[in-house]
Amino acid sequence: MASSIPANFTPDNILLIKLRHHGDMLLTTPVINALRQRYPQANIDVLLYQETRPMLQANPDIRQLHVIDRKWKQEGARKKLAHEWALLKRVRASRYDVVINLADQWRSAIITLFSGAPVRIGFDYKKRDNAFWRLCHTHRVSTAEHGKLHTVEQNLSALAPLGILARDTVASMHYEADDWPQTAALLAGLDVSDSFIVIQPTSRWIFKCWDDEKVAAVIDRLARADRKIVLTAAPDKNELAMIDNILAHCKTPHVVSVAGKLSLTKLAALIDHAVLFIGVDSAPMHMAAALDTPCLALFGPTKLQHWRPWGFNNRVIWAGDYGPLPAPDSIDTKTQQRYLTTIPIEDVVVAARKLLNE
Repeated sequence: MASSIPANFTPDNILLIKLRHHGDMLLTTPVINALRQRYPQANIDVLLYQETRPMLQANPDIRQLHVIDRKWKQEGARKKLAHEWALLKRVRASRYDVVINLADQWRSAIITLFSGAPVRIGFDYKKRDNAFWRLCHTHRVSTAEHGKLHTVEQNLSALAPLGILARDTVASMHYEADDWPQTAALLAGLDVSDSFIVIQPTSRWIFKCWDDEKVAAVIDRLARADRKIVLTAAPDKNELAMIDNILAHCKTPHVVSVAGKLSLTKLAALIDHAVLFIGVDSAPMHMAAALDTPCLALFGPTKLQHWRPWGFNNRVIWAGDYGPLPAPDSIDTKTQQRYLTTIPIEDVVVAARKLLNE
């Protein structure tokens, strides 16, 4: 293990690496915020997958984003290798003083090593207990307590070698200046006033979803002429079909759908202006928590301790409080079973009204 980092260490260029899904990228923003607070003069860059770029592209604390496009492999081995080599050269040319590798992939470790940064921080994963992983990282942080920590707290623990202890740092979601005016125009065309509730009942994994009929019942209980419900979903055929089925079960006329019509940053603008967000374990749920919009999250057999909404203006309803759930690691992600079915309609309505101060 390398010697400790001096307390007066002031890096000019910092690279953060995380190669995961949309929600994971949003949950790196507390690390970015903590770094910005500690090193206000530093340039902070992030390396991420191309499809997750919208989660960070409008963040004013980030200088540039390096991207890995997972479609590179479709171009053939030679072109893929050319893309990878160009990325390595861009990282090397940036002359980073610190690289913080929050990922567990060998690809991220190789990039960390090739950066040439004098300080290279990574996690001391048991599955990576070998000489090459140690060579890639000058400082390694224990993961022994990660099972007890939220994902944000796990990420923030990587800052310990820099002497930064910031467990309560907030997450941030940013969007472009024209995202809200364009989204507001879409809402106006649907006769939605300034007061509205956003509900995202869908996920790419069915096992995370509640029953369509129960979602419709909650919509009927909460919708009003002066406070419509706005349904959202990804532009995926299965999610759009779920939205159509929910609408078919709704009795109220005060519900509209913008499912599949919004970019991620426009969805952020929509959520930011909502009086309440209701959703399942998903990236939009994390966006709502980061935007400090009152958030009601419905959870099933995912690791609640790791993935609950990070913030202070939220409430979680967990299906495990109403009946047994399978172990998260045992779930077949392709299953069509909905493990949230035991959550009662009334409890969701009561929790929503409490967040609405009704």
